[in-house]
Amino acid sequence: MKRWLQALLVLAPCFLAVRANEMQLDQKKENRQRCSGMYSRNSWGGDVDPFILAKFEKVDVEGDVDPLVSMVIFEWRDENYVGKLATPDSKEREYICDDENVRAQLCNETEIGQFIVADNHTDSSRTVVTTSAIHLKDPKAINYPIKKTGFYCVGTYGYSGKDYKAVVEFRNAYGELPAAQIAKLPFYGGLAITYAVIGAFWAFLYVQNRHDILAVQNYITFIIGFLIVEMLITWGFYEYQNKHGNNAVAKVLLVLVSVLNAGRNSFSSFLLLIVCMGYGVVKPSLGKTMLIVRGLAATHFVFGVIYAVTSLSITPDSVGPLFLLVVLPLLGTFTIFYVWTLNSLGRTMKDLIDRKQHVKALMYRRLWWCILGSIMVIFGFFVINSFTLAERGDPDYVPKHWKSRWFILDGWMNLVYMFDVGFIAYLWRPTANNRRFAMSDELAQDDEGFEIASFNGSLDEEGRSPTGGRTPTGIGRESSPLPKAQNGPREPRESLDGETIFAVGEDADKWSDDDESPRNSGERKRLTGKDT
Repeated sequence: MKRWLQALLVLAPCFLAVRANEMQLDQKKENRQRCSGMYSRNSWGGDVDPFILAKFEKVDVEGDVDPLVSMVIFEWRDENYVGKLATPDSKEREYICDDENVRAQLCNETEIGQFIVADNHTDSSRTVVTTSAIHLKDPKAINYPIKKTGFYCVGTYGYSGKDYKAVVEFRNAYGELPAAQIAKLPFYGGLAITYAVIGAFWAFLYVQNRHDILAVQNYITFIIGFLIVEMLITWGFYEYQNKHGNNAVAKVLLVLVSVLNAGRNSFSSFLLLIVCMGYGVVKPSLGKTMLIVRGLAATHFVFGVIYAVTSLSITPDSVGPLFLLVVLPLLGTFTIFYVWTLNSLGRTMKDLIDRKQHVKALMYRRLWWCILGSIMVIFGFFVINSFTLAERGDPDYVPKHWKSRWFILDGWMNLVYMFDVGFIAYLWRPTANNRRFAMSDELAQDDEGFEIASFNGSLDEEGRSPTGGRTPTGIGRESSPLPKAQNGPREPRESLDGETIFAVGEDADKWSDDDESPRNSGERKRLTGKDT
């Protein structure tokens, strides 16, 4: 009896805040105490005053037997006010008021069956500490109003009623959603709006350049539309649960959200892989490789759905070695995607650099930096989370982090994913010259060994007669319109970065009125021997 509450205070965080607002209480050790975060009405607003309501099931017994259950409700930081030390030198607390503790003057006879609380708890505690003895023959509901935001616990102990059942409801002012998850409601709503804005800009460019769309851009269009729908359904799930509780419809929506999440992960891995392979920009088609990639994505999706359904159908304390049969296939397909994507990106960049396709190589270099940056952010969060999770054995871990755990476990990954999708959409956005850019090769920018002077020399050779003299026209080297070769070091060519590379066949075919027509040029006269 002396150690049971301390053990519960350590175990309680493992079962808290992530379940429904209504929780079961019974005599089992793991179910004797339930805790949850609670917001005051001023924090999130709402139509009702927040409260904790505990209801015990009535027990039918014969005779004068009146089974009792001890119950206490307190805010986590006020736990030191629950129980008393038997002596000043004692290291263990006494928690239940019984005959022995009455004789020890730790409580009085009117408090038998209740939890022992500190004498000064009403003046020093952060919130009210409520304790009572529940008569199971005629149990009364206990309503505990919430005035301050905090992490509240309901603890029970079978004093004389060893078998009991109760339901405790943690009702916040804003609705039925648990306090640890209410921040997800505006978060996913914000994500849906952000993806809708990205989709609006993408749709504008897509329609504007609809006759010059690449195949890979159709895949990007699909993933953006899919993300908008997924975020709206996810937001709708939390909105419905907040209004109607965790009923059957909410559970169906939860399964749907899990399936959509598995689909997003599979299609995103597929899209990133074909982009890194150069599909649409470097290669017009992937051939049979595309069928293999699609098969891998479909397999990854199936394993993702199996994992999601299995995770929803079992409790954390019932996970066993057989669960690895669900995790390992999903981990295997993800590893294949990861290795294949990085290798494909490296080969594509090497091929572009070898062929001196600097503009396209720059696109993939930026994509590489995006992936590397995402990996570094994920690794950084992993390190931070490792230090945070190292404190998980501390009873104060969940009470301190219950407001932010959702972001550590789920929120930040969605932000990294949104940034990556937005960055890829920016790099591969529809433009007026999509197909020309994709299907054309950039002209080499470093003409090794080529000089205009050499071209000048060839013309001079053509201008000589077979006997070594000049042609009849009398045009010699000095009259050539081409500049003389320089004996000094050759000046480096100016960079063409930023200029249009593939805009050929238009202005290049037009001649200025001030320029000499090539048809009537002196060189043509010399070569044909005719005067115009």
